[in-house]
Amino acid sequence: MTDGEHINNKKGFYRAMFSTAFTQAQINTSGAGINMVHGGSGPPLLLLHGYPQTHVMWHKVAPRLAQYFHVICPDLRGYGDSSKPSSTADHYPYSKRAMSQDMIEVMASLGYSEFMVAGHDRGARVTHRLALDYPDKIKKICVMDIAPTHHMFKTTDLHFATGYYHWFFLIQPNGLPERMIGADPAYYLTEKLKQWSAPKAVFTDEAVAEYLRCFSNPETIHASCEDYRAAATIDLIHDEADLNKKVTCPLLALWGAKGFINRTYDVLKVWNKYAEKVEGKALESGHHLPEEAPEAVCDELIRFFADN
Repeated sequence: MTDGEHINNKKGFYRAMFSTAFTQAQINTSGAGINMVHGGSGPPLLLLHGYPQTHVMWHKVAPRLAQYFHVICPDLRGYGDSSKPSSTADHYPYSKRAMSQDMIEVMASLGYSEFMVAGHDRGARVTHRLALDYPDKIKKICVMDIAPTHHMFKTTDLHFATGYYHWFFLIQPNGLPERMIGADPAYYLTEKLKQWSAPKAVFTDEAVAEYLRCFSNPETIHASCEDYRAAATIDLIHDEADLNKKVTCPLLALWGAKGFINRTYDVLKVWNKYAEKVEGKALESGHHLPEEAPEAVCDELIRFFADN
């Protein structure tokens, strides 16, 4: 396939998954090349995906949200079709601080000095860091199906280590998780989606195929492991330095009523320790809220972000 044919195929894919209102773009930040789609009009709303997915996880909610907002859906560095920068011994290139800086630069390139953010899973951890590092730029945030990274590590017990085994598997050194996942990435990815979903969850075949296309790249597998290694090292250093700093913008927490987070934490109580203005609720979903409960997610995001 020629480069031109690949580009045309990708444009057709994005039109089919999102809508003709969305366009694909590649924006170079100071640290990475960020792949994204964006569309709609209104106040800017940045949507950040989780692991092991890409921006395509927003395909069920982005078209409706675009009726109210200018919706921007990037691939985080290391994921999807964004670049995979070389890492360092301290894993800083995959820290949430580095990922946050990417997003600030992406939004600036689109002409936005202030914006709102909703993040799921890893993207929610970037969202949390964005609100701490750039309080003058972030107007409101929504974090989906997480408790703060620092809290989760510092309250680890057998229940958490069993349910979140991948946090401890993916941080292992010397390429161990990369080699094991790389032996059968399709099995790993599909089992990971199934494990964290409600029993009757349905994922769009085209979306899963796109996740697998991207995740089958050994560079993506390595970069995603670096994301988790950063979470257990440099991110904790940043979090501990900011323990006396709360998120000052309004924060909406959403989580799956049928998921691990709901079984493990008093979500609003925990987030109230880390943010000044917290609201939220559980949705009838497993972990993957935007794909399992898209209408409920849209309702909550429109309600929360429209009054900005």
